[in-house]
Amino acid sequence: MRTISADVARRTFLAAQGFTDPRPSGAVTRRHLGRVLDRVKLLQLDSVNIAVRAHYMPLFSRLGPYPTELLDDAAWSPSARKPRLLAETWAHEASLVPVQDWPLLSHRTLPQRWWRHYGPLLEKHPSLAGDIRDVVAEHGPIGAGAIEKALAPQGRAGDVRPRPPGATWWERSEVKRVCEYMFAVGELAVGTRKHFERRYDLPERVIPPEILGAPEPDPADAARSLVATAASALGVGTETDLRDYYRLGPERTRAAIAELVDVGDLEPVEVRGWARPAYRDPAASAPRTVTGRALLCPFDPLVWERERTERIFGFRYRIEIYVPEPKREYGYYVFPFLLDGSLVGRVDLKADRAAGLLRVPGAFAEPGAPFPAHRIVAELAAELSTMAGWLGLAGVAVGERGDLAAALAAAVRAG
Repeated sequence: MRTISADVARRTFLAAQGFTDPRPSGAVTRRHLGRVLDRVKLLQLDSVNIAVRAHYMPLFSRLGPYPTELLDDAAWSPSARKPRLLAETWAHEASLVPVQDWPLLSHRTLPQRWWRHYGPLLEKHPSLAGDIRDVVAEHGPIGAGAIEKALAPQGRAGDVRPRPPGATWWERSEVKRVCEYMFAVGELAVGTRKHFERRYDLPERVIPPEILGAPEPDPADAARSLVATAASALGVGTETDLRDYYRLGPERTRAAIAELVDVGDLEPVEVRGWARPAYRDPAASAPRTVTGRALLCPFDPLVWERERTERIFGFRYRIEIYVPEPKREYGYYVFPFLLDGSLVGRVDLKADRAAGLLRVPGAFAEPGAPFPAHRIVAELAAELSTMAGWLGLAGVAVGERGDLAAALAAAVRAG
């Protein structure tokens, strides 16, 4: 078994994730979008919009400023000239994946998650799923609230618990829960979104017919394809890393790894300092150096698996959205800062759209960063300015929290 250093593993990961590809020098096109998707394989969705929605940011981190309509068209507004490239499904979490991967991520391949708890609800309303499908067939793409209203006049939703007035986002109506169950198991698809609300449609009106009509893949074959795809996205990873990328089950992942090793599509390696065996994509490369900078949202595939982030970068990262403010260490929505292949700092970010400012309540240097603070500050100030412009904001306003705050504020003022 070959042994590689932790530094080689880190550079392999960064290259696999697209951080050694140069940013476009001109206009960003659909071809550039495809290049990033070839690297990261999926984009995680998340409802938090404090700075920018999670699925937009990984493209900015790798491409720089780009028109977000490029992604919207590829996922939710296809046309004859620009066909759909992406579809929503459950993968790592709720995600956008290339449409050709949609059949691989069926509920037969993935372990059941939250939707396994919806059995009693479907038993309570045995006809509701069929009624919802009828409404979607007639009116889709359509949101859950509109589906509920469409059902009510016929009495088909008369005994279904609605969403209570003033309810939180998580307090969903029973119609919404059944819609989400049907989406999770592939009985509904997401045709488009409006104000980030899912608009459900029939899969045959969303997924291209040549993909939807192909024979359903055997779960073991699908798992093998997904593990190989995860290995391509990671470059090198442990069994747990490969499993986590699409949240596969452990037994199915281990079987897929063994089969891929047998045919030479995965190479077992030992990484110095890693406690567990690792597997390398034979096509992965380890560049001699990694240059460039990027701000990373909490749901970027480079950092979303926190144990892996700490193992590879020595960077302990936790999202503190659900931590009471007095107990937060760094802030509400913190972005790690990548510079020349190392995570060298982190910034708490908020897009203040009313004031036209990208606010930075806190800015923190990472202990042991391999670059002097003045360089980190200069690069971070420049990247924050670029991000503000991309978001249509007039400038950057730095607060007082963190050991980089004062210097960063001065650098931002100096332009």
